[in-house]
Amino acid sequence: MGKITGVHGLDGKVKVRSFAESSDIYALKSRVFLRTKDKSDARPYVIEKCIDRKKDILIRLSGVDTRESADDLVGKEILLDRQQLPDPEEDVWYWQDLFGLKVVDQNRGDLGIIETIIPTGAHDVLVVKNRDREVLVPMHRKFVTQVDIENNTVTTCLPRGYE
Repeated sequence: MGKITGVHGLDGKVKVRSFAESSDIYALKSRVFLRTKDKSDARPYVIEKCIDRKKDILIRLSGVDTRESADDLVGKEILLDRQQLPDPEEDVWYWQDLFGLKVVDQNRGDLGIIETIIPTGAHDVLVVKNRDREVLVPMHRKFVTQVDIENNTVTTCLPRGYE
């Protein structure tokens, strides 16, 4: 749901770049997991304080009460149990549900598998990879015409010459 990008102050607060549309997902006393980039470790923490700011969120986590202990968390991903998340609205998906889906373009055929997603200000971008290449697909209804979670496919209609 986010990534720790830095520390704030001397008392252990961390700066978080949230991937959620609302900071409400970081509710007080909720349990989160911090995972290293190589996905080898996921340790639980409890949110003790959450302050919403313009560009990021400040969070204090249980057991993190010094700048030094907060420094050790920089770069870690923030994960939540799926049960803590509200059901997505119609035509909205959690990133986790999109990873690994096969992407088929109406004109080009099989483009590959969604490997990751890049957040941008306007809309997210799907990173689709196959053996030979990588294609970036804006997650916009103009380009993504259908998401079929049950059949593990995303259908696109990319413009001619798009690579």
